[in-house]
Amino acid sequence: MIVITTRPAGERNEPPEPYVGRCVTTATPPVRLALPGRTLLLVAGMPGAGKSTLLASLPATEGLTVLDSEAQRAALRPIARGLPYAWQRPVVHLMHRTAVVGAAVSATPTVVVHLPATQPTIRAAMARLAAATGRDAHLLWLHADAAEARRGQYARGRLVQEASFFAHARRAELTAAELVGDPPPGWRSVTVLDRVAARGGLRLDTGPAREPAIPAPSAARSAVPR
Repeated sequence: MIVITTRPAGERNEPPEPYVGRCVTTATPPVRLALPGRTLLLVAGMPGAGKSTLLASLPATEGLTVLDSEAQRAALRPIARGLPYAWQRPVVHLMHRTAVVGAAVSATPTVVVHLPATQPTIRAAMARLAAATGRDAHLLWLHADAAEARRGQYARGRLVQEASFFAHARRAELTAAELVGDPPPGWRSVTVLDRVAARGGLRLDTGPAREPAIPAPSAARSAVPR
């Protein structure tokens, strides 16, 4: 498991300066991420990597919204019964992205978004959405090789079309190394997990953002003439 954290930025919309650290997660399962204040966590990785399984381990918590496209698929299922999923997919994607924007602008403190986001442009768009809605952006990348991800798709009973899957696989192949070697701007933290590390589940340490420390008044006193 590799963790990269970022220094606080001077302004929320100003990309923070990245540095390597290990202060946002524990080494023992479950993985714990610190998400204080108003935050958006993007859980990304190629289809079949185990994102839905990881998010299913999150306990329901007040002030937390988890957005998985499976909810949109389930909502569409009764009215799209019998239609090939390839026809349903654009509608599911539109519904999911609409729900993401709605949650981001809401008063909910912690929003967790499930997206493959193997394209850097999608990840950058999520960071911009977080900044535009007054949230700190956090990225959790779940790394899996193509064979692991394909097995994960068979296990869940839903396969991505071959051309689309291999496009995701090509983009995802080097993403973990790129995130570690050159963390993208706009993210308060970047965490990379493999499937072994993710098996222990995920917990989010949320709550109010810490206020900056106020220096104590100096003990020295100026001399007062008597």
